[in-house]
Amino acid sequence: MSIDIDTARKVAHLARIRVEEADLPALAGELSGILTFMEQLNEVDVEGVEPMTSVTPMRLKRRADVVTDGDIQGKVLANAPDAREGFFAVPKVVE
Repeated sequence: MSIDIDTARKVAHLARIRVEEADLPALAGELSGILTFMEQLNEVDVEGVEPMTSVTPMRLKRRADVVTDGDIQGKVLANAPDAREGFFAVPKVVE
């Protein structure tokens, strides 16, 4: 797949980066190279290959999936600038 200069200009605009007009052909070439590499990756047969979480073989730590109320309401509300009756107090925004 080939990216033309107009598409490179549009991508730069969408990414909110300023690219000088003289640099657009180089950007279009780099984007085309990235898309070509992605097309090559699509050709790789990954059937039977398990997804990895790391390059080193290790298991992620697991915890029991249990529902709790946290039982730390006081600690949480201690961080609030204003708390009343066990709730966060916020300024009124609707009259």
